[in-house]
Amino acid sequence: MRVLDRYIGVSVIVSILITLLILVVLVGFVTLMDELGAAGTGDYTTSDVFYYVLLILPRRAYEVFPMAVLLGSLVGLGSLASNSELIAMRAAGVSLARIIGSVLKAGMLAMLVVVVIGEAIAPNTEQYAERMRASKMSQQITLKSKYGFWARDGGSFVNIRQILPGSQLKDIYIYEFSEERELLVSTYAEFAQYADEHWLLRGIQQTRFLKNGVESRQLDEATWESLLNPNILNVVVVRPTMLPVWGLYQYIDFMHENGQEATIYEVAFWGKVIMPLVTLVMVFLAVPFVFGVLRSVGIGQRIFAGSLLGLAFFLLNKVLGHMAVVYSLNPLFAAAVPGLLFLGLGFWFVRRIH
Repeated sequence: MRVLDRYIGVSVIVSILITLLILVVLVGFVTLMDELGAAGTGDYTTSDVFYYVLLILPRRAYEVFPMAVLLGSLVGLGSLASNSELIAMRAAGVSLARIIGSVLKAGMLAMLVVVVIGEAIAPNTEQYAERMRASKMSQQITLKSKYGFWARDGGSFVNIRQILPGSQLKDIYIYEFSEERELLVSTYAEFAQYADEHWLLRGIQQTRFLKNGVESRQLDEATWESLLNPNILNVVVVRPTMLPVWGLYQYIDFMHENGQEATIYEVAFWGKVIMPLVTLVMVFLAVPFVFGVLRSVGIGQRIFAGSLLGLAFFLLNKVLGHMAVVYSLNPLFAAAVPGLLFLGLGFWFVRRIH
């Protein structure tokens, strides 16, 4: 039986890897065409665009991995079916459950691949890519961490503790220096809103350092003219895709401790936890399709059917993720439902075959 496992496994894994390569190339090309429009901004050159796209390809591979597994499994098993090899296996007394077991063993190897990509490769390459892109496009951002970031704004240095949705900031510290690098003004604002190409600060406490003393004042609101804008700030927001599971867990804990909403990160966390199991579900789903509804069709029809299923999974996953954020659905529920539905679909088809 080890020979059977190896034979089926090689066919499935090779097809998955080829399919993944094709999908990554297609997605990478689309990303490249879109990103080329940013070439020429600051020091961001065309060669930097190619380098940036190359660095984010692991994340793209992670995103399309479920579809690649489903399509690859359909193609791999479909080629065995087209050559009547699956029929020969059944005629030799190999049960459907035994074939499913062989396919799932190949799926476990695919599961290991997606864990390595999602946890060890994609987060690191994407973080480096975003830092490189930000530094090339703007020289203002100098230091970033999960507790805030520092930026140079002309003759001032700015520390922003929280970047909120809707072009809003919270807890902003602005330090204005003279040409001799002497501190002139220290300003703290509780809140800032970007509108009409400038920031409106609220809850302001300001200290001026004069030659003969210190002068302090408080303001309800004031306009802040800054080179920083929401487009620049967006590149330093910690996105869920840029963190591995353990990093997401720590970040969620940090946000909860500070009374901040972390649903979007919780959805990403559970999505990454469940992704290896989703890989197995996709491999499992391919078996009844090849033995059942797609038994006598060509490879083109199998690819078309697999593409529709993969797209349906992708869209359902995205929709439930957004619903969890907007309507406060349970993040684990939102992340698990697509995989459970496809698992149920697979079992339903297996029962129909029997």
